[in-house]
Amino acid sequence: MDAVEAALAAYPWGIYLCLLVAPFVQEDAAVIGAASASTMGMGDPFLLFLSIIIGLSASDLWKYWAGRAARTHHWAEKFAQKEGVQAAKEKVLKRLGATLMAVRFIPGTRIPTYVAAGFFKAPFGSFSLWVVLSGMLYAALVFGLFHALGEVGGEAAKAVVPLIAIALVVTLLVGQFVWKKVRKPVSA
Repeated sequence: MDAVEAALAAYPWGIYLCLLVAPFVQEDAAVIGAASASTMGMGDPFLLFLSIIIGLSASDLWKYWAGRAARTHHWAEKFAQKEGVQAAKEKVLKRLGATLMAVRFIPGTRIPTYVAAGFFKAPFGSFSLWVVLSGMLYAALVFGLFHALGEVGGEAAKAVVPLIAIALVVTLLVGQFVWKKVRKPVSA
């Protein structure tokens, strides 16, 4: 721990730089590391949060462009015209916000969905908005749990945060379904 304190004293901006880069290696570990650093007083909590959000966003946004770049190949354009791919495209684009919010909290789904969103040519503005918002929600939940429970209890956030997020997404989807049913005119 003395080495970490010495490094922070010599390079106080180093932790923020690390949090900008860490999500490119492993997003969940980077968020947990940022929250842990915040509870340990290893930097300004706001700047730690901001650094991890910028790092998460940059890490996620390039995945969209990887999907768009794949679409420039002849084989990919041919693949995109297949019936199953078109059906998946319609589902993702129809509920882009809910999809991106959900995959933030479902392990193993984030990268394929972000690449697929680019491949399906989802509107970049909407994609960006939902990726940043979902990242902010995720980081806020982890930071909140770490600060509320302390560093040791915050490790439980890894199991609790996805459940909370899934409940929020399910609530949103049920609310949309109910709203459509309520607004639908009754035929005589």
